[in-house]
Amino acid sequence: MTRSPLVLAALSTQALHGLAAVGVEAVRERGDVDAALVTDADGGRWVVRAPRSAAAGAALEAEVAVLRLLAPYVDAGVLPFTIPVPEGFAPLPEGGRAVVHAPLDGEPVDLSLLSAGPGLAADLGRVVAAVHELPLTVAADVGLPVYSAEDYRLRRLSEVDEAARTGHVPTVLLERWEAALEDVTLWRFQPVVVHGDLGPEQVLTRGTRVRAVTGWSDVSVADPADDLAWLLVAAPADAAESILEAYRLRRTDLADPHLEDRALLVGELELARWLLHGVRTGQDDVVDDAVEMLHELAVAVAAG
Repeated sequence: MTRSPLVLAALSTQALHGLAAVGVEAVRERGDVDAALVTDADGGRWVVRAPRSAAAGAALEAEVAVLRLLAPYVDAGVLPFTIPVPEGFAPLPEGGRAVVHAPLDGEPVDLSLLSAGPGLAADLGRVVAAVHELPLTVAADVGLPVYSAEDYRLRRLSEVDEAARTGHVPTVLLERWEAALEDVTLWRFQPVVVHGDLGPEQVLTRGTRVRAVTGWSDVSVADPADDLAWLLVAAPADAAESILEAYRLRRTDLADPHLEDRALLVGELELARWLLHGVRTGQDDVVDDAVEMLHELAVAVAAG
């Protein structure tokens, strides 16, 4: 079910007792979620988010549970950024609930503008490292996935096998990925708490600092390379070096010589995941987009 901004504004008044909504505008939200920015009579602003499906509702509930566990680490400065703080909930007629929180400060990070040195690139590295330093109970205590390194390698291999069965992945990529996934020396890492869905829209910045991180529904204990892949693939090379250097300095116990290799591999495997998403959901435009990117990557790999 898709909800209009006006319906979302009405939900916000149910979630926050005494709130009088005087303005509302739609907000773009990733996934199967409707969102709006509501202005109240006192000039306060609130984000209201409502899932459109049972799966989206479950993801939202998982995020709320994680946010409750993260809040003390934010308050103590262990996590050097803000997160959404749920302030109220409104039940939905079909089940589940909408959540309301204050808007977060900052703008989506533009990786193309990053430069080397102690500025934003380094802060991104420190922020990712801070997440990876969290105790594993942040995921385990709310029933989120906890993988061993070997479990996670096999999970990635299964995804490649599934992508291969679609017939859309060029042979040169399948051979490259399977070789990397069969090389167990690459996969000797210590699993950590990972955000699991980091990207420009989830990391909000102001100047040279990360101000907020959102989108916590995919938290798990898994490969730290997952949270670094988007940065190392898309950032300028010199900025990527600064990200990695700051990341390594912030980690207290990091013995992972193949972290960067896996992160770059994960960046490539995201294309297979995008393809599988399109196939599973029957979205031909997503499949076509993934196929085009896979062939571009295959050409680049073949060219050396």
